[in-house]
Amino acid sequence: MAELAELEDPKIREVNARHGDDHAVNLTKLRAIAKRLRTQHELAGELWETGDSAARLLAILVSRPKAYSLDELDTMLRQARVPKVQDWLVNYIAKKNPHADELRALWFDDPDPVVASAGWDLTSERVVKGPEDLDLAGLLDIIETQMKDAPERLQWAMNTCLARIGIEHAEYRARALDIGERLKVLEDYPTSPGCTSPFAPIWITEMVNRQLDK
Repeated sequence: MAELAELEDPKIREVNARHGDDHAVNLTKLRAIAKRLRTQHELAGELWETGDSAARLLAILVSRPKAYSLDELDTMLRQARVPKVQDWLVNYIAKKNPHADELRALWFDDPDPVVASAGWDLTSERVVKGPEDLDLAGLLDIIETQMKDAPERLQWAMNTCLARIGIEHAEYRARALDIGERLKVLEDYPTSPGCTSPFAPIWITEMVNRQLDK
């Protein structure tokens, strides 16, 4: 904790605050500490319990993803508080955990939109890597009726799922493109040169074209 405190930079905190985060440690330096520590699951638990966001990010990096129970991960997501910790917890831990699909089902319809967004993130993972028994048409129905007015984090996760369905499943591509064009979610999102727009019709079209060029 003392080492993390020494790495705090007020300028980094100021930038992160604009995105709802509250840590002040450069993530490259944080990853260097994690690389030095390697996997230390017990230490990860102690770091998480501090409640400090930088410590929780480090905890995620030194965790053993498969060692967490479903209840532990459910509790941790609800404790996470800030976007970066929530994002890392889902992508670095929950997606690699044996209970990933149970968590997806548990979180998907949660009344807390941040928790629900985690369920949608795990659903997007399934759309790409294991779509068997997923109701893709039903997912598009929900996106079509709910995404436009969803809170920001949930809207972003739904939009990602929409794009993944359109990219990975040709039989649903036309409908995914149509939903994106009509709802216009993230149509005006600022995109840096060389980056793909998160606007679903552009995202889907560009990724499909890349696949065809291979």
